[in-house]
Amino acid sequence: MDILEKIRRYRIERNWTEYQLAEKSELPQSTISTWYRKNQIPTIPSMEKICRAFQITLAQFFTDDNAEIVTLTKTQSEILREWNRLNERQKTIVLDLLKEM
Repeated sequence: MDILEKIRRYRIERNWTEYQLAEKSELPQSTISTWYRKNQIPTIPSMEKICRAFQITLAQFFTDDNAEIVTLTKTQSEILREWNRLNERQKTIVLDLLKEM
């Protein structure tokens, strides 16, 4: 996978310049330009910022291009965070409740 090419594709899909990506990701534009000029791979913290700007997860970024990408809303993300805090018994209760609704 060509990470820089994939970042470029995501940026172009959104009609963003490198400058706009820098603003949205809160990274210096010089950092992004250097990646391309020197063919450097971004660090994980930089990739996390890039993905946040694109409103995707790192997992979605590294998923095969042919796979369907699902973007969660803020509420859906919150529900999943809370779900992960539940024990198995609590999860069963919540699922049963949802099925009854």
